[in-house]
Amino acid sequence: MRTLFLNPPSFEGFDGGASSRWPATREIESYWYPVWLCYPAGMLPDSKVVDAPPHKITIEQTVAMAKDFELLVLFTSTPGLAVDIQMAEMMKDVNPKLKVCFVGPPVTVEPEKVLGASRAIDFVVRREFDHQIVDFANGKPLEDIPNVSFRRGDGYVHNPEGGYIENLDDLPWVTKVYKRDLDFRRYNVPFLKNPFISLYTSRGCPALCTFCLWPQTHSGHRWRLRSNEDVANEVKWALQNFDGLQEIFFDDDTFNYKGKRTIDLCEKLGPLNFTWSCTSRVTTDYDTLKAMKEAGCRLMIVGYESGDPQILKNIKKGATVDMARRFTENAHKLGLTIHADFIVGLPGESRESIRRTVDFAKELDCETIQVSIAHPYPGTEFYDYAKKNDLIQLNASMTDEGGHQLPTVVYPGLDRAELVDWVERFYGEYYFRPKAAWRVVRKAIFDNKERRRLYKEAREYLALRSKRKKFVADERQASAAANGD
Repeated sequence: MRTLFLNPPSFEGFDGGASSRWPATREIESYWYPVWLCYPAGMLPDSKVVDAPPHKITIEQTVAMAKDFELLVLFTSTPGLAVDIQMAEMMKDVNPKLKVCFVGPPVTVEPEKVLGASRAIDFVVRREFDHQIVDFANGKPLEDIPNVSFRRGDGYVHNPEGGYIENLDDLPWVTKVYKRDLDFRRYNVPFLKNPFISLYTSRGCPALCTFCLWPQTHSGHRWRLRSNEDVANEVKWALQNFDGLQEIFFDDDTFNYKGKRTIDLCEKLGPLNFTWSCTSRVTTDYDTLKAMKEAGCRLMIVGYESGDPQILKNIKKGATVDMARRFTENAHKLGLTIHADFIVGLPGESRESIRRTVDFAKELDCETIQVSIAHPYPGTEFYDYAKKNDLIQLNASMTDEGGHQLPTVVYPGLDRAELVDWVERFYGEYYFRPKAAWRVVRKAIFDNKERRRLYKEAREYLALRSKRKKFVADERQASAAANGD
C-alpha cells in the first residue's frame, strides 16, 4: 500500500507530535525530527514521510495529499488530538478508500476513546508501531497484528501486546529516510548548531520519572541498544550525505545511561571527527564525560527538573541536587556546554520550592535553559497522582491557540496564573543577570548570522511573553470577579 507517514500541522509551528517527548509549541521556533515515523517508512519503499510543521505545510495542503495514498499513519499528541481527528476526517472525505491509522501516546492510553471519536479512524497501534504498520501495508489482516486496536460491530478489539523490538540493528537507518523525504535545512533548535540531524542509539528509558511521557506510554522502560558499530556506520553515512551538516544530536531518552557502553561508543565516534550533542542524566561520572568530550561531544540536554530535594523525590528522579552540582562542575571543567531543563508545577510544588529551583538554576549557571510547565499526561504516574488528589482543572486547556503550554494542575497557593507567571519570572531572573546576558550578546557582536538569529528569537520570545502576561492578567481578573473582589 502506498503509505503516508504524517507528523501533522496540529498548530502552526507545533513541535509536539512525532518529534517531541514534551508536546507543545516552543517559546522560540524549534523543530525536531519525526524519528519514529521514519523507521517503518524505511521498510516501505512506496511510502513518504511528511513532516508538516517545519516544512510549513498547511492543513489544506495536507488534506489534499490524501488522494495520492492508500494508508495514512498519523502520529498524534494529547494537545493536538482534536485537530488531528478533524484533519483525518477531511482526508477521508477527499479519499473515502484511504485507511487511517493513528499512533502515539494518546492511542496507547485510550484506544477506545480515540477510535470512538471518529469513524474516519480505522485502527490504532499502541506503543511501538514499526512492524505493525509494515505488516498491514503488506496485506496482513488486522486481527493477526499485535498491539492493534480496531472496531468490530458496536465494540472494540484490542489485540495482545507483542513486546518491544529487541534487535534495533535490524531497523533501517532513519537518516536515509531524511535524505529521501525531508529537507534537513528546515530543522532548527536554537541551542544546537544548525543545520543538524538527530537519531537514536537506543530505545526505552530505565529511569522512573513520574511525569515523563514516552517511557510510560510509548517506548517503555526497558533499555534496548543498537550496536556501537551500527551507530558509527550510520553517522559515517550521514556525514557523507548531508552537505553542510553542522552537528548530530543523539536524541535517546538517556544517551549515556551506562558509562562503559558510552565510552565504548565514543571510541567508535571519535575517529569520525565531527561535532555532536546528546541527552544526559546528572548521574553521569567524570570519566564518561571526559570520553564524550574527547570524542567530539559539544553539548548535553540535561533534565535537572527541580532544585528542591523533596520535589526530586516526589517525581522519582533518582538524582539529588548534590549530584547535579557535581555533574555540572565536571561538565564545565571539561568544556562541555549544558542546556538545562527545569519544570514548574511538579507534584508537591509550592512557591518556596519554585524559588529554590530558580536559585539553584542560577547557581548552576548553565549556558541555556528551558522552563516547562508540568503536564499530567494520561498514562503517566503523575496523571494518576493529580487525578487522585483532585489537582486537575477539568475545563482547562493544556495549550493556547498556538500550542504553547498552559497549566492543567493547580496546588494550594499556586493557581494557573501564578504558575505561568513563575515561568516568566524564571526566564527573566535567569537571563537578565549580567553574566548570562553577556554570554548571549557576545556571540552576536562579531557574527552577523548569530546576530540575525538572536534578533529573530528575541522577537518570538517577547511576543509569547506578552501573551503570557495577558493570560496571567485575565486569569487574575476572572478570579477576583468570581470572589467578588
